[in-house]
Amino acid sequence: MTQAQQFITAYQQKEKIIGVIGLGYVGLPIALELAKKFKVIGFDINSKRVEMMQNNIDPSNELPASAFEGCDIEFTADTNILKQATFFIVAVPTPVDEHNVPDLKPVVGASNTIGKIIKKGDYVVFESTVYPGCTEDDCVPIIEKGSGLKFMQDFKIGYSPERINPGDTLHTLTKITKIVSGCDAEALENIAAVYGSIIEPGVFKASSIKVAEAAKVIENTQRDLNIALMNELSQVFNLMGINTYDVLEAAGTKWNFLKFQPGLVGGHCIGVDPYYLTYKSNQLGYKPQIILSGRSINDGMPNYIAQKLVQFLLKKGKNPSKCRALIMGATFKENVTDIRNSKVFNLYKELKNFQLEVEMVDALADAEEVFEEYKVHLVVEPTKQYDVVIVAVAHDAYKKLDESYFKELLTENAVVADLKNIYAFEKQEFEYWTL
Repeated sequence: MTQAQQFITAYQQKEKIIGVIGLGYVGLPIALELAKKFKVIGFDINSKRVEMMQNNIDPSNELPASAFEGCDIEFTADTNILKQATFFIVAVPTPVDEHNVPDLKPVVGASNTIGKIIKKGDYVVFESTVYPGCTEDDCVPIIEKGSGLKFMQDFKIGYSPERINPGDTLHTLTKITKIVSGCDAEALENIAAVYGSIIEPGVFKASSIKVAEAAKVIENTQRDLNIALMNELSQVFNLMGINTYDVLEAAGTKWNFLKFQPGLVGGHCIGVDPYYLTYKSNQLGYKPQIILSGRSINDGMPNYIAQKLVQFLLKKGKNPSKCRALIMGATFKENVTDIRNSKVFNLYKELKNFQLEVEMVDALADAEEVFEEYKVHLVVEPTKQYDVVIVAVAHDAYKKLDESYFKELLTENAVVADLKNIYAFEKQEFEYWTL
C-alpha cells in the first residue's frame, strides 16, 4: 500500500474527518460529495445558513434536498466542532472592493480560524480564487502565527481551484477534471487521493501551488477578454447598422471560431478574477494593458446600454425624464437566484441617472435579498405603459414570452431591448434592439 493509499484509508474508515470551511455555492457541493464517502464537518460563520443546511436546504438554491441524503456530514458554526477535522478545505468567497482591489478578508478570516484549531499533521487546501502566491505568502504565515506550528514541518498546504458553474447541470463538480497542487510531492499525492475519490474524470496535478492559482485566474480572464471583444464588436456593428448576432452566426461556421456573445459581465468569477491577476501584476511593476482594457469595456456596458436606450427615446420625441422603464431579470445569470455582483443593478442606476422611472422584476430572485443588497424594490408583476422594456437575463420563464406579451406592456413608439438575443422578433409594432 502506497503512502497516499494509507493516507486516504484513514478517511475512508472515518478515523479522520474532513472539514469544509465556507458553505456557499462552492463549498456545499464539495462537502456533500465528500460526505458520501467520508465523515465531513461543514463549517460556516452564518448560523442562519447552517440551520437551513441542517434541514436539508441549500441557501444558494442550487441543490435539491435529495443532495443531502446519504451524507455523513455535520453542519456547524462552532469552531470547537470544526477542530475535530484533520483535512481542511477553504471555500470562502474572494471578492473585490469598490476600487476593484482584492478583498482578502474572508480568506484571512478562514486562515485565522484554522490557526486556532490546526494540529500537527493536518492539511489545509484552499479553493478560493486568489492571485498567484497568496496561499503561501499570505495565508500560511497567518496559520503559523495563530497555531505556533511550522509550515511543512508540522502541517501541509495545497491549492485546488474551484470550477463550480452556478446553474450548470452538465458541468457539475464530479464531472469535470479538478486541478490539485501541494506544497511538496507527498502533499500533492495525498491531496490528489482525496479529490480523486469523488472526481470522475480524475485530477490534474499542477507542478506547484502558484501554477494552480494562476491557472484559476486565467481561466476566467480568458473568458472575460473574449466577451469584451464581443461587446466591443457589438458597439462597432451597431454603428454600422449590422446585427451582431447575424455576424456571429456567419463567423461561427468556421471550425475554430470561438462562440462568445456580448452582454453584461457579472457574477463571482469572470468579472472579479482578472482583478486578482492585475493586482499582483501591478505590485510587480507591470501594468497589464489587455486585461485591464477588457475589464474597462465590460464594466462600461451598463452605461453604453443606457445611453443607447436614451438615444432611442429621444429619436422618438420622448423626454427620458417622463419615461418608464422595466428591467426583466436581476440575477447575475440565467436560471439562478444569486444576485451578488449582478451588473443588472448597474444598468438600473445608469437609467435612473438619466431620470427614467425604473421598475425591476425577476422570476427567481428573492425580493427581500434584493432590497437588502441594492435597496431596489422588485415589483411582483410588471404593470403597463412602459416606454422601455429591457430583458436582461435569459431565465427560462422569459424565453416563453412572445411579441404579444410585450405589446401589452408598452406605450406607443416604445423600445424592447433584448440583451440576450432571446426572441429575434422580425415584424413588431415596437423598436426592437439587441447588442
